[in-house]
Amino acid sequence: MFNHIMVGTSDIEASKRFYDALLAVLGVGEPMRSVAGSGHVRYFYRHEGGTFGISEPINGEAACGANGGTIGFKCTSPEQVTAFHDVGVANGGTSIEEAPGLREGAMGALYLSYVRDPDGNKLCALFRPQTVG
Repeated sequence: MFNHIMVGTSDIEASKRFYDALLAVLGVGEPMRSVAGSGHVRYFYRHEGGTFGISEPINGEAACGANGGTIGFKCTSPEQVTAFHDVGVANGGTSIEEAPGLREGAMGALYLSYVRDPDGNKLCALFRPQTVG
């Protein structure tokens, strides 16, 4: 369904450092650097068929987090969910909502953690355990 997700940043190099560390937890390598025709810098992280980008806003206005928006990253274990959270916080992110852990709800059992990046974008790490039955 999705080709890519892009978030804006007011400090492209600080955001790159944050996402380099955070996405390495998921096995993502170095991003591709691109410069838009307007001279604005963008970085694209590619992994398992998906692309996540960070960009200086092309319109020249300040970047802001999407109010009500969340970007979810698929994890392979509960430990990776916790590492995603902890690495995010250690690299300039902010822990939000509950501590990383198991949540039970209408969607079944999920291991979740939430952080905001330095520009306020809400990020979720999610692992869906296999049900036995």
